[in-house]
Amino acid sequence: MGIRLEVCVDSAEGLAEAVAGGADRIELCAALALGGLMPSVGLIALAARCGVPVVAMIRPRVGDFVWSEAEVGMMEAEIASVRAAGLAGVVLGASQPDGRLDGAVLRRLVAAARGMDLVLHRCIDLTPDMGEALEEAVGLGFRRILTSGGETTAEAGAARIAALVAQAAGRITVMPGSGVSPGNAAALKGLGIAEIHASCSVQVPVAGRAVEMGFAPPVLRRTSADAVRALRRALE
Repeated sequence: MGIRLEVCVDSAEGLAEAVAGGADRIELCAALALGGLMPSVGLIALAARCGVPVVAMIRPRVGDFVWSEAEVGMMEAEIASVRAAGLAGVVLGASQPDGRLDGAVLRRLVAAARGMDLVLHRCIDLTPDMGEALEEAVGLGFRRILTSGGETTAEAGAARIAALVAQAAGRITVMPGSGVSPGNAAALKGLGIAEIHASCSVQVPVAGRAVEMGFAPPVLRRTSADAVRALRRALE
């Protein structure tokens, strides 16, 4: 079996393009330009019928991953809504102020998501000891870790990703993400990975009153079925 491709999307159009391009799994979000937030109820319902496994981002706001008690409660409710919709799993994380994983909060969230596919997101890239964090993730029952190796892109963090893959030794999947493209896919493929994460997006200019009124930036990034296909070819 080849490397599995997970594509992150934040719109109905992006979902359709990712499926048409041959994504093996979807990470469903809102506001990908901000790193991904919890998707809407409507988008979750649409994704549940897409025919491809879908995991939903559980992140109630932009910024760091140090959550208040109110925010943890929100996340538990969001996990319940994703479960009720029938999606495969959730993508989540929690940090302490010093960047270490917040085990107490993560245990609550993992308990809320029991039986679902569990992914630890790039909060791990903020930890002072990624190897220690990987062991915590294994102990908590996560199935996958999404990481750029502690750098801004997976390509820059390739050496750390390779070390994490070796440390994981099949106990948990280490999935590179951030800046993944057909141009660097061959190098990332050589890290011994089984899965990879990408937006497979293209820049689309936006004009008119929506930009003038502040409802949209002048350039958006949108998932492209052709970009998904191109990345798949590069991974073969």
